[in-house]
Amino acid sequence: MMRFFEDISIGLRREIGSYTFTAEAIKTFAAKFDPQRFHLDEEEGKNSLFGGLAASGWHVGSACMSLLVADGQRLAKEAAARGETIAVWGPSPGFRDLRWIKPVLAGDTVSFVSEVTDKRVSSSRPGWGILQGRTTGTNQRGEQVYSITSTAFVPMRGQGG
Repeated sequence: MMRFFEDISIGLRREIGSYTFTAEAIKTFAAKFDPQRFHLDEEEGKNSLFGGLAASGWHVGSACMSLLVADGQRLAKEAAARGETIAVWGPSPGFRDLRWIKPVLAGDTVSFVSEVTDKRVSSSRPGWGILQGRTTGTNQRGEQVYSITSTAFVPMRGQGG
């Protein structure tokens, strides 16, 4: 987002982008990181509880993260072009409530949205705030397939950038 803590309000919603999970991408990711049969073979996927070649949940989360970073870079570039000071965000202290709600099958396109759900000033790191947000992924049929609640350190104005 590249905004300062003071400039972000609870409820701020951001469409991050979409990713189409091809059979080839599903198999390539699975072969490296999650080599389970239903992620590697169409027939095994069809005969599993998923009913088709299914993307690893870690693949779905990784696609989301990639889109999140790319969108943040785009927003920062646009802000810099307008001459604005860019807030350099800190790391994430973690996440919770990771949910793979429905299978993501070969051919599915998932669109990701992030919404700020809470914010507070950090008690341990002066000059920083902590944002909490919920990011969800919805397939082309309008079904929610992914959800995660995450936090991030965000600089307060005059502290970072």
